[in-house]
Amino acid sequence: EVQLVESGGGLVQAGGSLRLSCTASGFPFDDYAIGWFRRAPGKEREGIACIRNSDGNTYYADSVKGRFTISNDNAKNTVYLQMNSLKPEDTADYYCAADVFGRVPFRLPDYWGQGTQVTVSS
Repeated sequence: EVQLVESGGGLVQAGGSLRLSCTASGFPFDDYAIGWFRRAPGKEREGIACIRNSDGNTYYADSVKGRFTISNDNAKNTVYLQMNSLKPEDTADYYCAADVFGRVPFRLPDYWGQGTQVTVSS
């Protein structure tokens, strides 16, 4: 059974940092790409970062470039999203997702996690 489990969300003040984790199981982690998506209230879902686990190739949306960093630890089957200089507009539900073809970026994941909430107060 494929599972993606996110953790690390919470409440933080503007300018602060959070690190999200996505731990995967049930599929060949090294062969896939893992991405982070978010959905803010009243807005469409946005793909913000992804990484191909085999070679570390990454993608960032303009909205987070320079502030967020995606990384992986293949030994732990885990992808991280380090979020710095957080802004109130980063408030959203954050989801990790997997692409079986290892595409970077990807828009239609094959698997989703359950999500974790991030709230940035002003």
